[in-house]
Amino acid sequence: MPTAATENAVHQLAHALRARRWRFAVAESCTGGLIAAACTDVAGSSAWFECGYVTYTPAAKERTLGVPAALIARCGVVSEAVAREMARGALAASGAHCAVSTTGIAGPTGGSAVQPVGTVCFGWCSADGNAGAETRHFTGDRAAVRQQATRYALALALQLVQTHE
Repeated sequence: MPTAATENAVHQLAHALRARRWRFAVAESCTGGLIAAACTDVAGSSAWFECGYVTYTPAAKERTLGVPAALIARCGVVSEAVAREMARGALAASGAHCAVSTTGIAGPTGGSAVQPVGTVCFGWCSADGNAGAETRHFTGDRAAVRQQATRYALALALQLVQTHE
């Protein structure tokens, strides 16, 4: 169940997408579909939400989103480079106008000194070629990390749409 903050973020994004007549897609790993679920919890979201891809394994990222295996091997699955390619792949596969992606370590295991639990890489891409990525670190248990990452991804999507208004 989305939090009030997540619901608010979705409504802001929905308003911006509808105003621009854009459609939105997501590629999720560590958030496991929470972004897509938050979007589709809103009645009428089919007017602006195109689709979501949950690509939890490296093979799924390669097969579904076209992320090169060599990139994953070189940079690691939790990397800005992979997050950027996930967003690009979601955009290309969906035909949407913009996409965001998440790949990270929600915990409670899987972290390291270099990439502790709570590390999440985000990617974004729009049809006009605006693309980027960044890494954030969240705290809390697995559920808290995933919720924070979901809200942050929605905020990134809103920022991406607003840069074109």
